[in-house]
Amino acid sequence: MSQASSATVALFGSGSWGTALGILLCRNGHHVRLWGHEAAQIEALRRNGENSQFLPGFPLPPELMPTDSMDEALDGATDCLIAVPSHAFRPVANALSERLPERIGVAWATKGLDPATGQLLHAAAQEELGARQFAVVSGPSFALEVARGLPTAVTVASSQAVFAERIARLLHCERFRAYTSEDMVGVEVCGAAKNVLAIATGIADGLGFGANTRAALITRGLAELIRIGTALGGRAETFTGLAGVGDLVLTCTDNQSRNRRMGLALARGLSVTEALADIGQEVEGVVTALSIHAMSEKLGVEMPISEQVYRVLYEQVSPDQATRALLEREPRPEIG
Repeated sequence: MSQASSATVALFGSGSWGTALGILLCRNGHHVRLWGHEAAQIEALRRNGENSQFLPGFPLPPELMPTDSMDEALDGATDCLIAVPSHAFRPVANALSERLPERIGVAWATKGLDPATGQLLHAAAQEELGARQFAVVSGPSFALEVARGLPTAVTVASSQAVFAERIARLLHCERFRAYTSEDMVGVEVCGAAKNVLAIATGIADGLGFGANTRAALITRGLAELIRIGTALGGRAETFTGLAGVGDLVLTCTDNQSRNRRMGLALARGLSVTEALADIGQEVEGVVTALSIHAMSEKLGVEMPISEQVYRVLYEQVSPDQATRALLEREPRPEIG
């Protein structure tokens, strides 16, 4: 895949992930306007020349301009990429609705659901931004490793193949491979639901259950992803790719994952509030567990691991009790 010609990207979200993507885009020869909603943080980015709060140690390229003005971010932009937490996705899309020219499509690297409605993010985007080109970027990709230039591969999904190709070309380089897909639903479900499963593996590891248990949770968790994803219209093969099993394994097994660390903290006896404070950044699986619980009940899809995570987070069930509930389930066929 050849690299895209130089673009000017309006990148919304100045956390670790947005900053890492901004650095990547600049390395690829593009100009980036990195927007954040907190004026003090944006001023700190300008003053320090790095994101000391969320991604310290990585100088911001001269082609990256931090701003807290959406209008300034969009001035002259050829492309738009959103990398905010899921709870901020709809508000940002709404704020863009009267500012963004119709010719510019919207891609996002947000992994989660719209917490207000439980919708997949493409549905929220359509409601706020109308009919335009959309794409989602997802896959096994820690911000720190992308910023370091370590080899990474992701999926760019869009119902419009030409737009998926455009976004992939913006991101693609020797150390960052971007593959395309037409299955937005499957890719979005994977990016959201795997965070809930990572909390489960963190709990199990924190309780000392070992590698066998971790492997079983990941494998059975993948079955849950496939069940809920195909019920929503996703393609089964998507769940065996980068956005599915790739991101699931990454998030469940490495302590760079905030969701895994959330599970570890809960296993240590911290409350949800204490664990969130200890981590100090967004933990998408916490709010997603609520939406996935409601979605699985509505669709009649069995998701026992995700259900127990929901109970720990929202029904004051202890990690020990939740684990016992899973272990005491009746035997059943593995497939089917």
